[in-house]
Amino acid sequence: MAAQFFSALADNALLAAAIVVLREMEAPTEYEPLLKTFFTVSYVALAAFVGAFADSMPKWKVMFISNSIKIVGCGMMFAGMHPLLSYAVVGLGAAAYSPAKYGILTEYLPHRLLVIANGWIEGLTVAAIVLGVVIGGQLIDPRVSERLLALGLPVIDTPGEMVIAAVSLFYLFAAWINLYVPNTGAELKPLKKTPLDLVREFGDCLSRLWRDRLGQISLAVTTLFWGAGAVLQFIVIDWAGSALGFDLSRSFMLQGVVAIGVAVGATLAARMISMRRSVRVIPLGILMGGLVILMIPIRATEIAIPLLILIGALSGFFVVPMNALLQHRGHLLMGAGHSIAVQNFNENLSILVMTGLYYLMQKNNLSIHWAIFLFGFFTAAAMFLIRLKHLDNQRRRDDVALLDDTIH
Repeated sequence: MAAQFFSALADNALLAAAIVVLREMEAPTEYEPLLKTFFTVSYVALAAFVGAFADSMPKWKVMFISNSIKIVGCGMMFAGMHPLLSYAVVGLGAAAYSPAKYGILTEYLPHRLLVIANGWIEGLTVAAIVLGVVIGGQLIDPRVSERLLALGLPVIDTPGEMVIAAVSLFYLFAAWINLYVPNTGAELKPLKKTPLDLVREFGDCLSRLWRDRLGQISLAVTTLFWGAGAVLQFIVIDWAGSALGFDLSRSFMLQGVVAIGVAVGATLAARMISMRRSVRVIPLGILMGGLVILMIPIRATEIAIPLLILIGALSGFFVVPMNALLQHRGHLLMGAGHSIAVQNFNENLSILVMTGLYYLMQKNNLSIHWAIFLFGFFTAAAMFLIRLKHLDNQRRRDDVALLDDTIH
């Protein structure tokens, strides 16, 4: 949990640095959502390999290697390489890290504790997001960055370089913690001999999870959630500047308000929702999409903050049980690392598509209000369709009975 906290903190602080570097380069504004696109492309392109990689060696070693790759990406950005390319290398490390950080839960714990464990992981991840955006937002604040630069630290000449240097220290600390993660003793699965074998194996795992009646529902929900969440990050930044008159530093820190809500929702879900009742939280996703649309007329900070917290809380409350259910089904069907890789492939393909669409909206000068409306309507409609599919699955066979069959 500690390693995940500091690695996630660095991921989110680095986003602030990358945005600052793009603005220092006077790059087009629409490049900013592309940062998320480049970060997630490795999740999709390497999905067939990272799951098998995570299952082929102890999870602590996978996490150590992955954090080392993130440090390389930071070094590239510090050395002056394009932020999009550098952030893509950091994304490569994150893609390899993810199957290990979630897969280790199913190796450590029985199924009845997975919702609680996911609540802890998501809660700490959200805490890392809050602290990461606060640290990143503070470091890019001109008043803070000018004071730090006045210290005359060697080879650090810009605010972007200051944030990158700080983020690298967090990655180094996370990698050091990885060395103390014990071996779970889980059976290792040797890598297939050829990449084609891995692709075929991944395709089979992908098909199995989408055919599973509980797997497909939980996978659809988490896929939508992460795609929507990636776009919401940039919507909040743009909306805060347009509607509330915030500068980049304050707009970036406003993301932490949403993250606080997610932490609250994740904590409540861990306490209140068992895995058997997990599918009952789906209607909250419909409500969340509707609440996003309510952002449009708001011009006062004292109204915006409670609304963003509520949106985040609904998100955390419905995604934690869905994530636990998906991990459980995937672990039964194909093994922890492979199932997380399938999950990452779908979720990050969603991020690629949705951030790409937001990039096109910005490129074509669509107003932030229209972007918010389309985003909220799509989220609510997609969650409604997922609920209809779940009800149809229940008519075919009782999903509770199906869950009982797999748990007992």
